[in-house]
Order: sequence, then C-alpha cells, then structure tokens
Amino acid sequence: MTDRSLWSYKDIAAHIRVQPDTVRSYRKHGLLPPPDRVESGKPFWYADTVRAWVASRPGNRARRD
Repeated sequence: MTDRSLWSYKDIAAHIRVQPDTVRSYRKHGLLPPPDRVESGKPFWYADTVRAWVASRPGNRARRD
C-alpha cells in the first residue's frame, strides 16, 4: 500500500525522534531527499519517501512503525 500523505519537517522529526531544526540541517547538508512537493515555499515529503530514506540511512536501527 502506498502512503502519499505529506510530511513536514516537524513530522519527519517526530518520526526519527529529533528536533525539526536537525531535519532542516539534514536538508541543508544534502542528507535528506529532495522534497516531493513545495507549497507556499514550504517543502513536504511523502511518508513513503521518508520511510525509504530512514531505511537507507547509515546507522539505521531498523525502526518499524
């Protein structure tokens, strides 16, 4: 099943248990995939994009939720 809900920095941060500023820093340093959509200048990612990124991150602890 495909999850096309859009996640903000805050949603991603909650998913990986960091602060939103950390996620912004990941994007600034090219560690986050490009946003799937930009609305009113704000980036958003599909939940599936984020989950795939989390699964491929170095040091991933195989989170399952």
